Amino acid sequence: MKIIEKLEDIYKRYEEIAEQMNDPVVVSDMKRYIKLSKDFKDLQPIVNAYKKYKNILDNIKSAKEILYDEKDEEFRTMAKEELAELTIQRDKLEEDIRVMLIPEDPQDSKNAIVEIRAGTGGDEASIFAGDLYRMYIKHCEIKKWKVELVDFTEGTVGGFKEIIFNVSGENVYGQLKYESGVHRVQRVPKTEAQGRVHTSASSVVILPEADKFDIELNAADIKKEIFCSSGPGGQSVNTTYSAVRLTHIPTGISASCQDQKSQIKNLDKAMSVLRTRIYELEYKKHLDEVTSKRKTMVSTGDRSAKIRTYNWPQGRVTDHRIHLTLYSLPSIVNGDIQELIDQLQLAENAERLKAEIS
Repeated sequence: MKIIEKLEDIYKRYEEIAEQMNDPVVVSDMKRYIKLSKDFKDLQPIVNAYKKYKNILDNIKSAKEILYDEKDEEFRTMAKEELAELTIQRDKLEEDIRVMLIPEDPQDSKNAIVEIRAGTGGDEASIFAGDLYRMYIKHCEIKKWKVELVDFTEGTVGGFKEIIFNVSGENVYGQLKYESGVHRVQRVPKTEAQGRVHTSASSVVILPEADKFDIELNAADIKKEIFCSSGPGGQSVNTTYSAVRLTHIPTGISASCQDQKSQIKNLDKAMSVLRTRIYELEYKKHLDEVTSKRKTMVSTGDRSAKIRTYNWPQGRVTDHRIHLTLYSLPSIVNGDIQELIDQLQLAENAERLKAEIS
């Protein structure tokens, strides 16, 4: 099917959705209306591109007609120049549209749950896990995303052995999903007396947050435990049984939350993480299937896959998936990771486009 035909089909669907959203029966069905609103919003960029593309094609047709009919050389010269410029615009827009027509991962628009765990390297790995946590917090501040701490275990000399937090906002998972994998650090640790460079690692797992429609949990399948919080939190720490641990008996998957003083709030957060971890099992099957067909920039759950190295002595960051090295380590660890994400998205789209064509 030609690009223009695909675009016309999308435009018809766009108009159908607009009509349905004005139907009182649809408006009264909130779940259906919310889905249609999201579909309508998602189609707007491609519809705008379609209108621009159609206008360029009409102008190209007019310029060719002038060249065919017109005898005046001055008019013909102007038409030739316009046709050349319009052809460049058309070709560029066609490339953009081909990328836009690649089916999006429906998970991309979801919020995300981020899990950072210290790996090899002892205390230095925990310190590095803390550095990664701060890097993502600062990136979320730049993007104006909301962050909620879920659970953590502090390292013995700083940082974290493990930290889990939620990130909510627009297209969060679609941006952060490229961060999944093992991150390595090469530097002189604070604990190193002789000034030798060590290599340590921490793993990052980014999960699309599952909602109630994705996973339905039976209350009888969930074991609930309450315990005292630990770590920062004031007088309620170690005195109030507000921390919650949930275990899904059929799978053995568990989740806990101790960030809030309220047991109810901790329960809600723990339930969200539990639902997401169970959902991850199905989502991993999807990623494995995609990976078998094409190269992907997103980790399929192999938590030994080293994706990035942060080298302090040389001030560089290297992403091993796309062989990209940037000599801007200070700004990157301060949250400026957008260039890395953009380059990974470009590589991912190129692979997806190749798969669509083949």
